[in-house]
Amino acid sequence: MNDPSTFSQLFIQVIFAVKGRESLILSSWEKQLYKYITGIVTNKGQKLIAINGMPDHLHILIGMKPSCQISSLVREIKKSSNKWINDNGFVKGKFNWQTGYGAFSYSHSTLPHVINYIRNQKEHHRKKSFKEEYITFLQKFEIDFKEDYLFEWVETS
Repeated sequence: MNDPSTFSQLFIQVIFAVKGRESLILSSWEKQLYKYITGIVTNKGQKLIAINGMPDHLHILIGMKPSCQISSLVREIKKSSNKWINDNGFVKGKFNWQTGYGAFSYSHSTLPHVINYIRNQKEHHRKKSFKEEYITFLQKFEIDFKEDYLFEWVETS
């Protein structure tokens, strides 16, 4: 229940990957996936500000109410979109999101930069791998981590 005397602006960028970091999200259906995830976020009473990604991972910027638990929202996004992808037969075999995610908070003044960053994922990843990007996020936000507990990385030569 929302208290009418509570005012907040919470902006969270969520990043998560396809299981095994396989490049399964194809351009032929990625926009449909983004619309589907937008619906999940909206139905949970939150505001999806930006969404984009690569064939192996997604970035979602969400305006959140303090009553929403990030872990519950991400669990619902992953569970529902996973089922939707499999029900629509978009991949051969079974699609799954990898366990875990990153969640990073931003101030209102940085939103244009974050939105631009998310919108330009394809261009950005011509220069930097997802692993490099993700570790940069963890370091920038001063998050202690052990590489053993990060996503499964598929190294390409």
